[in-house]
Amino acid sequence: MSSVLEGGSALPAGASRPGILDKERIIAGPGFNRWLVPPAGLAIHLCIGMAYGFSVFWLPLSKTLATAGTGAACPKDMSFLAELFASGCDWRIATLGWMYALFFVFLGCAAAVWGGWLEHAGPRKAGVVSALCWCGGMMISALGIYLHQFWLMIIGSGVIGGIGLGLGYISPVSTLIKWFPDRRGMATGLAIMGFGGGAMIGSPLAVDLMKLFATPTSAGVLQTFIVMSLIYFVFMLGGAFGYRVPATGWKPAGWTPPASQAGNTMITSRHVHVKRVWRIPQFWLIWTALCMNVSAGIGVIGMASPMLQEVFGGILIGIPKKFAELDAAQLAAIATIAGGFAALLSLFNIGGRFFWASLSDKLSRKLTYAVFFILGGLLYFSVPSFAAAGNKLLFVGALCIIVSMYGGGFSTAPAYLADLFGTQMVGAIHGRLLTAWATAGILGPVVVNYMREYQLSLGIPREQVYNQTMYILVGLLMIGLVANLLVRPLNPKWFMTDAELAEEKRIAHEKSAAASAQLAGAAVRGSSDATPPIRVWLAWLAVGIPLAWGVYRTLLAAARFFG
Repeated sequence: MSSVLEGGSALPAGASRPGILDKERIIAGPGFNRWLVPPAGLAIHLCIGMAYGFSVFWLPLSKTLATAGTGAACPKDMSFLAELFASGCDWRIATLGWMYALFFVFLGCAAAVWGGWLEHAGPRKAGVVSALCWCGGMMISALGIYLHQFWLMIIGSGVIGGIGLGLGYISPVSTLIKWFPDRRGMATGLAIMGFGGGAMIGSPLAVDLMKLFATPTSAGVLQTFIVMSLIYFVFMLGGAFGYRVPATGWKPAGWTPPASQAGNTMITSRHVHVKRVWRIPQFWLIWTALCMNVSAGIGVIGMASPMLQEVFGGILIGIPKKFAELDAAQLAAIATIAGGFAALLSLFNIGGRFFWASLSDKLSRKLTYAVFFILGGLLYFSVPSFAAAGNKLLFVGALCIIVSMYGGGFSTAPAYLADLFGTQMVGAIHGRLLTAWATAGILGPVVVNYMREYQLSLGIPREQVYNQTMYILVGLLMIGLVANLLVRPLNPKWFMTDAELAEEKRIAHEKSAAASAQLAGAAVRGSSDATPPIRVWLAWLAVGIPLAWGVYRTLLAAARFFG
């Protein structure tokens, strides 16, 4: 006897029915609209992207006991280990910042370690696990706030939540590349821009919720964590269950893969196994290129607000005074303007992820990365001159373009990997590549922050302390440029043989019998998989409305900069 798969196709005799999270269960049949998959990825990325916005919690968390009237700040000489378990004093902001660092350490580690499992288990299962980790981690952190135990917050959001970040970040990559072989860059740009936009939605939402739940003795952080984790859980589950994967051999209607991709030898039709990438020179060249691009960008993003204030000082509010000459009220005024500048940068970070990744479909991935390094190098080199001339418009414009290319580097990388290494295990390979992000997260801020402190120690005026830093970042970009220019097509020895590819597909649940049964049952499946246009519109509205609200709130903040 045979059983029936979701949608109506038959299973081979003796086969068991796949579970609701299994990859076989989500193989799409004829009539499925591939434009339902990008909003599924966006739904997850917009939630986990709140990792960028956790800084809104630091100040209220650092005054939890003081607000309640039951304690004060922990002593400055208290060790980090002691502060982890301290229940009678408020945590320092520097200590709270470790949670942010752990987000990206565990994001990279989780993506690298479990990327191969994701390829086998499928995006739906990975999305559900991501939701449980990210939202469950926030719940554990809420318990840590209630008990005033920071180690619970480290374990909850930092470690468990960080693992959820890694799995959620790479969950749509392989799937979208397989659904959009004709527009790889655009597809991954659509999903990954959500990670840049998560804080744009989550930060103002968190601020509004804390105001709602605040009392004379509480800042409302505990309740905000609980509410946001529940909201995120619903959205992330919706995204996970919205994932579908194409049947083996599927291709867009009317699209024929050109021979050697129209002569572009940088795009392969074969596939590399993830276990081999550590030994492939091209992987390390792309790793270096991404690391250098992100190091330069993340260093600037981390210091954008103080950089603007220190470089222009009173000019920001129409007063011809240097930063050190301003009084408290004037400093507060320029800090507000700098906050609007940071909001403006977030818009370019998001827009760049879609713009540059989509443009790479036309320019090629290698040329797009070359633009990042050459144009970026010119802009970094010019920033000190713009600052010295007091040209706020050129200074801000340069940094906005730089940040757009920072985001573009992330969104173009998966398509770059798919071009060189094939699509079968690109999600797992992308997970390994994200270790470059973890490295850049340390390298970039260290270069910018320590160079700033060194320049100040030499007595250099604040408005000039970033000049040498910009030139160092140009050097990093030149290293990235050389690495990118050295990328060549892979030696055939690195690709899987036909037998290895067939075995990998079997392990990954792309069983020929199941796929054949689905295609043979097209008449039955067509009725259940044919996608009504209204369903596509509703899916996009579900992610588009929160994103539009986040853009609106960000534009309000950015308006202060121009006002």
